[in-house]
Amino acid sequence: MSLRAWLPKSIETLREGYDSAKFTKDVLAGLTVAIVALPLSMALAIASGATPDKGLITAVVAGFLISALGGTRFQIGGPTGAFVVVVFNVIAQHGYDGLLQATVMAGAILIVAALARFGAVIRYMPQPVVTGFTSGIALIIFSSQVKDFFGLAVPKPPADFIPKWVAYAENAATLDPATFAVGAGSLVLILLARRYSPRLPGFLLAVVAGSAAVAACHLHIETIGSRFGDLPNTLPVPALPHMEWGRVRELFPSAFTIAFLAGIESLLSAVVADSLAGTRHRSNGELLAQGIANCASALFGGLPATGAIARTATNIRSGAYSPVAGMLHAIFLFAFMYFFAPLARYIPLASLAAVLIVVAWNMSEIERFRHLLRGPRGDGLVLLSTFLLTALVDLTVAIEVGIVLACLLFMHRMTQAVEIQSGRHAADAAALRRDLPKDVESVHFDGPFFFGVVSHLTDVLEQIDGSPRAYILDMEDVPMMDASGASALAGFVAHCRKHNAQVLIAGLRGQPRELARRMGVSDGHDHVRLFATYAEAVAAVKA
Repeated sequence: MSLRAWLPKSIETLREGYDSAKFTKDVLAGLTVAIVALPLSMALAIASGATPDKGLITAVVAGFLISALGGTRFQIGGPTGAFVVVVFNVIAQHGYDGLLQATVMAGAILIVAALARFGAVIRYMPQPVVTGFTSGIALIIFSSQVKDFFGLAVPKPPADFIPKWVAYAENAATLDPATFAVGAGSLVLILLARRYSPRLPGFLLAVVAGSAAVAACHLHIETIGSRFGDLPNTLPVPALPHMEWGRVRELFPSAFTIAFLAGIESLLSAVVADSLAGTRHRSNGELLAQGIANCASALFGGLPATGAIARTATNIRSGAYSPVAGMLHAIFLFAFMYFFAPLARYIPLASLAAVLIVVAWNMSEIERFRHLLRGPRGDGLVLLSTFLLTALVDLTVAIEVGIVLACLLFMHRMTQAVEIQSGRHAADAAALRRDLPKDVESVHFDGPFFFGVVSHLTDVLEQIDGSPRAYILDMEDVPMMDASGASALAGFVAHCRKHNAQVLIAGLRGQPRELARRMGVSDGHDHVRLFATYAEAVAAVKA
């Protein structure tokens, strides 16, 4: 078995040749991405119900490993908005130790998926499901920041969506003007930077400006220091999380959701990177790196991590040459953490709320949401169901229901596309079919013969008059057949045997022919003959 599927892109690109000019490109790109990731990592950690240092630890540890070991040339890893909801719920229900255990389990799931080469399979996620839960997460992130943005006096906002907004409405009169001014000013600064000078680090500018305003005006508003105290300026000593094997079953749904989100978002980010840079990623290598990085993040007490689309795009636009840029981004973040951690206590939470409001808007994918709603009604139903269940019920339930609905919709559409017709009654029946003897019936199959259309065969046979002495099954247009289809075919042969009728199968080839043989339907079988073409079968039955 070739190991190329898991070969890190860092090794491949360095083999191509690496010099000081390329290193300079990676240094500048890594520094730029680190400046973007610094406030974002802390903001996402706070929104997830953790402390801001956990976000920095995740960006440093997981970010380094994802770039060093991944199958994508420009991938930047770290905490992302997709995890906010699930991480918040796990911490609320099982504590931070439970989150660390779930993260290790998720990492193990990703490693197994990579070794089993599931990288290509995981990309088959229907777009309405992806957009639905992404938009739902965006709405939840926005809702979680209302308190800090407006300075509302809501000591502990409810976790559920509707009760949270009810609490906001009941405490609207407690809005703090100073907090709102800092939050609104930070938001405006981010938007202006994006509109008029996209190269400027709008998030960092907003955080620095907000901190300066608080210090200069002596504003008494909540900051990182007032809520969380001083941040550590180094990484903790790695330690294996406390693993309670009795909680494995309890934590497995959360671990699976973390693994699922990490896999989906990292591969989506890889696809975006390929489209921007003209590269080609290795999906299984990327999943393997994600699994190792999540296990390592938990060892250092960090959060779940995955590929970050916006930071990856920033890396490419900043002129990165190789995965070294992503590794340097993690090193620069550690340097910021080491030298400037004491200053983080002055960062106002309202400024970080403004950062997350922009993140939520970017995640909402409003235009894509509208575009999908203009599509088929079934896809719209999947989109809205996933979106509403994500916001109102639970992310895991939303994904499960969305996938099931999408699969049912796909099966229904496949069933509608498949035709099984009696040759004498088909509108486009050829002269060859019309010239068949009266005691011979022809059945034409068009499309995959799978479990969803097995009943069609029974319906067609019930419409046939009399008791034919032979059936010609024209299966030249059957590209694939599953076990249900093969079983139905075997059952039809057994039925014909009881009535002393011959079965002539024409055009069966490739996978359907091999499966039919394994299931006991083959040339020379009692009452069964196979022919390469329909014409040969007709000639044989006439003879």
